[in-house]
Amino acid sequence: MQVTPELYQDMQKQAVPRSNTKINVLMAFLTGGSICTAGQILFYAFQNLGFSEEQCMAWTSVTLVCISAVLTGFGLYEKLARHAGAGTLVPITGFANAITSSAIESKTEGFILGIGTKIFTIAGPVILYGTAASVIYGLIYYLFSVF
Repeated sequence: MQVTPELYQDMQKQAVPRSNTKINVLMAFLTGGSICTAGQILFYAFQNLGFSEEQCMAWTSVTLVCISAVLTGFGLYEKLARHAGAGTLVPITGFANAITSSAIESKTEGFILGIGTKIFTIAGPVILYGTAASVIYGLIYYLFSVF
């Protein structure tokens, strides 16, 4: 039996589970919005403690990263992501989850050859291209501001 492209597409449609796009988008929106709202609440809480605006931003980021790492460590972030989808990819919490997940998966190989070498497996490209892009944007900004 030869598999034609049409037959393959029919087989693929039968094998792939259907997803409810409207519900997925709504859940992602609500989850991402909830994470951002929690960050804003943390910001106001730090502000009420008397921190400067710059300190509030830093402590809010640190707190969100720590919460995300702890939830990942206990396996709760993955359960949340299963139901919330892309909503858990809010940049700072999603990044912390990616790094923590890599560290947890490689801990059996030891601190140096496991965690030390594989912790940035997922996050490495983000760091690399983010840094490269910031250098390029910085140079462009410098050239336009000088001339």
